[in-house]
Amino acid sequence: MNQQTVPELQPEGELLVVQADRVVNLAGIEAVDSSAVAVLLSWKRAALAAGKQLSIVSAPAAFVSLASLYGVTPFLFPELSADGSRTSVQH
Repeated sequence: MNQQTVPELQPEGELLVVQADRVVNLAGIEAVDSSAVAVLLSWKRAALAAGKQLSIVSAPAAFVSLASLYGVTPFLFPELSADGSRTSVQH
Protein backbone atom coordinates (compact mmCIF):
# COMPACT_ATOMS: atom_id res chain seq x y z
CA MET A 1 0.00 0.00 0.00
CA ASN A 2 1.94 2.95 -1.31
CA GLN A 3 1.76 5.92 -3.67
CA GLN A 4 1.33 3.63 -6.67
CA THR A 5 -1.60 1.61 -5.27
CA VAL A 6 -3.44 4.18 -3.15
CA PRO A 7 -5.05 6.17 -6.01
CA GLU A 8 -7.05 3.10 -6.99
CA LEU A 9 -7.67 1.82 -3.45
CA GLN A 10 -8.88 5.07 -1.91
CA PRO A 11 -12.15 5.60 -3.82
CA GLU A 12 -13.00 1.88 -3.89
CA GLY A 13 -12.51 1.59 -0.14
CA GLU A 14 -14.43 4.74 0.60
CA LEU A 15 -17.47 3.40 -1.25
CA LEU A 16 -17.37 0.25 0.87
CA VAL A 17 -16.86 1.85 4.29
CA VAL A 18 -19.86 4.17 3.98
CA GLN A 19 -22.21 1.24 3.26
CA ALA A 20 -21.66 -0.87 6.39
CA ASP A 21 -19.38 -1.45 9.35
CA ARG A 22 -16.10 -2.85 8.05
CA VAL A 23 -12.89 -4.47 9.23
CA VAL A 24 -9.77 -3.78 7.17
CA ASN A 25 -7.21 -6.55 7.56
CA LEU A 26 -3.73 -5.34 6.67
CA ALA A 27 -2.01 -8.70 7.22
CA GLY A 28 -1.13 -9.03 3.53
CA ILE A 29 0.48 -5.61 3.26
CA GLU A 30 4.20 -5.93 2.64
CA ALA A 31 5.22 -2.30 2.14
CA VAL A 32 3.69 0.96 3.31
CA ASP A 33 4.43 4.64 3.05
CA SER A 34 2.68 7.77 4.29
CA SER A 35 0.04 7.46 1.58
CA ALA A 36 -1.19 4.26 3.27
CA VAL A 37 -1.81 6.22 6.45
CA ALA A 38 -3.60 8.92 4.44
CA VAL A 39 -5.94 6.46 2.75
CA LEU A 40 -6.86 4.72 6.02
CA LEU A 41 -7.50 8.11 7.59
CA SER A 42 -9.81 9.04 4.73
CA TRP A 43 -11.67 5.74 5.02
CA LYS A 44 -12.03 6.12 8.78
CA ARG A 45 -13.36 9.68 8.40
CA ALA A 46 -15.80 8.62 5.67
CA ALA A 47 -17.06 5.71 7.76
CA LEU A 48 -17.60 7.91 10.81
CA ALA A 49 -19.35 10.57 8.74
CA ALA A 50 -21.72 7.85 7.48
CA GLY A 51 -22.33 6.58 11.01
CA LYS A 52 -20.36 3.37 10.38
CA GLN A 53 -17.49 1.72 12.21
CA LEU A 54 -14.14 0.95 10.59
CA SER A 55 -11.66 -1.25 12.44
CA ILE A 56 -8.11 -1.91 11.28
CA VAL A 57 -6.56 -5.25 12.21
CA SER A 58 -3.24 -7.01 11.66
CA ALA A 59 -1.46 -3.81 10.72
CA PRO A 60 2.25 -4.31 10.02
CA ALA A 61 4.65 -2.67 12.45
CA ALA A 62 5.75 -0.20 9.77
CA PHE A 63 2.18 1.06 9.38
CA VAL A 64 1.66 1.40 13.13
CA SER A 65 4.99 3.21 13.37
CA LEU A 66 3.97 5.70 10.67
CA ALA A 67 0.60 6.26 12.35
CA SER A 68 2.42 6.93 15.61
CA LEU A 69 4.86 9.30 13.91
CA TYR A 70 1.97 11.34 12.48
CA GLY A 71 0.09 11.28 15.78
CA VAL A 72 -2.96 9.44 14.43
CA THR A 73 -2.59 6.17 16.34
CA PRO A 74 -5.46 7.00 18.74
CA PHE A 75 -7.79 7.70 15.81
CA LEU A 76 -6.84 4.67 13.69
CA PHE A 77 -6.18 2.26 16.55
CA PRO A 78 -8.13 3.32 19.64
CA GLU A 79 -7.10 0.06 21.31
CA LEU A 80 -3.39 0.98 21.13
CA SER A 81 -1.46 3.40 23.28
CA ALA A 82 0.43 6.27 21.64
CA ASP A 83 3.61 4.17 21.38
CA GLY A 84 1.82 1.38 19.47
CA SER A 85 1.57 -1.11 22.34
CA ARG A 86 -1.75 -2.67 23.27
CA THR A 87 -3.68 -1.15 26.12
CA SER A 88 -5.41 -3.33 28.66
CA VAL A 89 -8.72 -2.90 26.83
CA GLN A 90 -9.28 -5.60 24.22
CA HIS A 91 -11.86 -5.19 21.44
